[in-house]
Amino acid sequence: MIAYVTLGTNDLEKAVKFYDALLAEIGAKRILEEEGHFVAWGHSLESPSLSVITPFDGKPASVGNGNMVALFLENPDKIDAFYKKAIELGATDEGKPGPRTNGSFYAAYFRDLDGNKLNGVCMLENN
Repeated sequence: MIAYVTLGTNDLEKAVKFYDALLAEIGAKRILEEEGHFVAWGHSLESPSLSVITPFDGKPASVGNGNMVALFLENPDKIDAFYKKAIELGATDEGKPGPRTNGSFYAAYFRDLDGNKLNGVCMLENN
């Protein structure tokens, strides 16, 4: 259902360096870009992607309160590694990896360099 998610940035070069390293952790690569404006990562142009962009209106990018991007990963080990990589790259902790919602899923939460909130999540079979 989701085609892509776009996050605003005030420092495209810094954001691209962060997401190049972070999304490589889950096998995503650059699939589309316009120099100086945006970069999108994914597995292909036919699958959902994540992009960072400088706002079209020229005003500073800001974070939406209550907005979050959840990235589905295969298992808790992948989430642990993804979260660890995000923190190593300068992300800030918003919830360490672990089971959530009565053990029905496993997630880890963080904010990127611009303050956008993301998480890695997987469903747990035995809750």
